[in-house]
Amino acid sequence: MTGLVVVSGNPRAGSRTSALAVAVGEAIAEQLGSPQPHVIEAGSLGPGLLIPGDEATGAAVSIIREANLLVVATPTYKGSYTGVLKVLLDQLPAQALAGKLAVPVVTAGIAPQATAAEALLRQLLVELGAIVARPGLPVLEADLAESTAVAQKYAAAMDW
Repeated sequence: MTGLVVVSGNPRAGSRTSALAVAVGEAIAEQLGSPQPHVIEAGSLGPGLLIPGDEATGAAVSIIREANLLVVATPTYKGSYTGVLKVLLDQLPAQALAGKLAVPVVTAGIAPQATAAEALLRQLLVELGAIVARPGLPVLEADLAESTAVAQKYAAAMDW
């Protein structure tokens, strides 16, 4: 088992959404007394996401499948999660996340967008068999400067 894995679905590695996702993963790891999370940046996989047998994509999928807790983050794109995140998660077979806890983290400009995209990401994770944390974490772009505080508050409020 890989333990705790953070998956950032932002097309740009090192984005504010990625920073929030990592902060959430680190805060959860601290709460659980577990090792720091492994981070997968979907955007870093590039065109390999679309090439059958791509080594880096295969490694990312294996890490996701071996995790027992996932933090899956995305900015809101066109009212939903990003295409790059969807393409990565489409590499997983049916029920690949069965029995795994998943935390959906979504960033957006306004609250209704964040809430709607979080619900869609939740639905995707459930479709893959994950046990999805309630509540997830929709975050407004205006609050991303405080990612560490937001993440720590969220992790402390959850019953892990």
